[in-house]
Amino acid sequence: MCIRICFLAEKLNETTTIRVSRKTAEALERLRTKLKAESLDATIQSLVAKQRKSLIDEAFCIDQGRIKPFTEEDRGEDRS
Repeated sequence: MCIRICFLAEKLNETTTIRVSRKTAEALERLRTKLKAESLDATIQSLVAKQRKSLIDEAFCIDQGRIKPFTEEDRGEDRS
């Protein structure tokens, strides 16, 4: 099964075809419905964005949950 995906390249609409299995196409269609996406292209873009966010969160939030907020004692200056 082939899926046609549209994308914008240099202000021109171009279309490419990606060959996926029927099982993958059906899964994408179910996900499109669940996400209420307008197209399979929008569904795939959503998946790419989620993956990108996941990688960024993994890289920059590695200490999340292990770092405590600063307290007045942490200031290191004499305020007396």
